[in-house]
Amino acid sequence: MAFHDQTHKNGTVSKKPKLLPSPITAAEIQSEFSHHDPTVARLNNGAFGCCPSSVLGAQREWQLKFLRQPDHFYFNYLKKGILHSRTIIKELVNANHVDEISIVDNASTATAIVLQQATWAFHEGRFNKGDAVVMLHYAYGSVKKAIEAYVTRAGGRVIEVHLPFPITSEDDIIREFRHALERVKREDTNNKVRLAVIDHVTSMPSVVIPVKKLVDICREESVDQVFVDAAHAIGCIPRVDMQEIGADFYTSNLHKWFFCPSSVAFIYARKSVNSVDLHHPVVSHEYGKGLAIESAWIGNRDYSAQLVVPTVMEFVNRFEGGIEGIKKRNHDCVIEMGEMLVEAWGTHLGTPHHMSASMVMVGLPSCLGIMNDSDAMNLRTYLREFFKVEVPIYFRDGVGEVGGVTGYARISYQVYNKVKDYYKFRDAINKLVSEGFTCADLSTSTPATVV
Repeated sequence: MAFHDQTHKNGTVSKKPKLLPSPITAAEIQSEFSHHDPTVARLNNGAFGCCPSSVLGAQREWQLKFLRQPDHFYFNYLKKGILHSRTIIKELVNANHVDEISIVDNASTATAIVLQQATWAFHEGRFNKGDAVVMLHYAYGSVKKAIEAYVTRAGGRVIEVHLPFPITSEDDIIREFRHALERVKREDTNNKVRLAVIDHVTSMPSVVIPVKKLVDICREESVDQVFVDAAHAIGCIPRVDMQEIGADFYTSNLHKWFFCPSSVAFIYARKSVNSVDLHHPVVSHEYGKGLAIESAWIGNRDYSAQLVVPTVMEFVNRFEGGIEGIKKRNHDCVIEMGEMLVEAWGTHLGTPHHMSASMVMVGLPSCLGIMNDSDAMNLRTYLREFFKVEVPIYFRDGVGEVGGVTGYARISYQVYNKVKDYYKFRDAINKLVSEGFTCADLSTSTPATVV
């Protein structure tokens, strides 16, 4: 244990210094994630995240505290605990005020909150039929469905900004986004773009989006509001700063890259926007008291995942550099492993290094014959079942393949990963190639949702 002297206001030093945890060791990291299946090369942290044993233990304590005396827990612990978590998140993302931070189940819930507000604006006549929502073509599938469910049904129209892939620079994205907004203004003078939905990190293919520059373009083109879907951001992207980014709404999961259990995310709503119309989709007793309060009680359920954020901070601060140090090391390692794989397969990465975070798109050998989404899903299943490698596969739809590559693997790197995990993946693909395997050898099936 390391010692940290406690200095009082009068300048004296306490005789009982506070003990700080020692820096975490490789053995302790392995122990924290010993509940992972050791036989699987787990290269898909980006989908479901991970949670260390110490945090799971703290979650269990919160669950037992509730079960011992639910009334006492509700009146004396729950609200204070969630406020504590919100305060930590507020500092983590440099929000102006804790009231700008609400805790919800996941980024999908946050998306529903923002789109629900837009739906009411259409129904109440504040938006006109034909007013638009702009989103990236690579927006997450459930976000596209949510826009369809809320905005399209209310009379709005959807404009998709098509992006190239592979990506060669941020300019590719900035140029296409600006052209899309300019085209809307030029072709439709009667309607407005009411909302832009921008990813911070697209899921599939995984690309770090220059969100601040796109937000600036939205302001220049008089887009009413900007919502950043940053499901992967916290614990993955450096410098997540609400004041710097300047969006009206921003959401990120805390289970993907910030070591929380499932069912915890946050939504930031800038105080200068009209947040009175923001409400949790589940209406409970706290309705009308502000989104943060509404979200803190949506009926009797397990709130333990939302209460362990302080414990997660203790965990990440055991690593050199805290969460920023973790992010940098994960980025450096995933790039190194990605470069190792493309060298072995004679392919290429899908983005420049700086446009990857803790995930990178790795081109797969063209001889595998990935010709559609079903092939990609079947190959993913085959790798899981026969090689114990878990990795998402992306089919690159459209023309202009680079080097004939039509399939990419999205590899993640988190603190529990080891180099042998990526060697296992490399060797599995090499074996398939050497045996003349193609995806046509696999029976067709309906693609599942990619996460």
